[in-house]
Amino acid sequence: MPGFVLLMRPRDDGDETMRIGFTVTKKIGNAVVRNRMKRRLRALARELLAERGVAGADHVLIGRNGGVERDYALLRTELGKAFRKVTPQATDTASAQATTPAKAGAQVGKRP
Repeated sequence: MPGFVLLMRPRDDGDETMRIGFTVTKKIGNAVVRNRMKRRLRALARELLAERGVAGADHVLIGRNGGVERDYALLRTELGKAFRKVTPQATDTASAQATTPAKAGAQVGKRP
């Protein structure tokens, strides 16, 4: 099970800015543990969001149990896989929206 879940939702407002949010529930641990997990997620996003994120979309990283103990390199690999799963393909955007969520914890959101 991955150390996080990646949610991505296109905003469709014409603004190409990528936004990101982080959340870690109290089930993960006390404030110290949750803040450590958020720091790790922020560092991952700082490394990968600019090159692999979707322009004009909101990204949310949700910390999961075990993410604090997991090796940083493994988390980085999982986030790279998750970004590849949620990034729409240039050839066929309709099939990209119909794909299933990534096994690395990614989920694609679609506005109604």
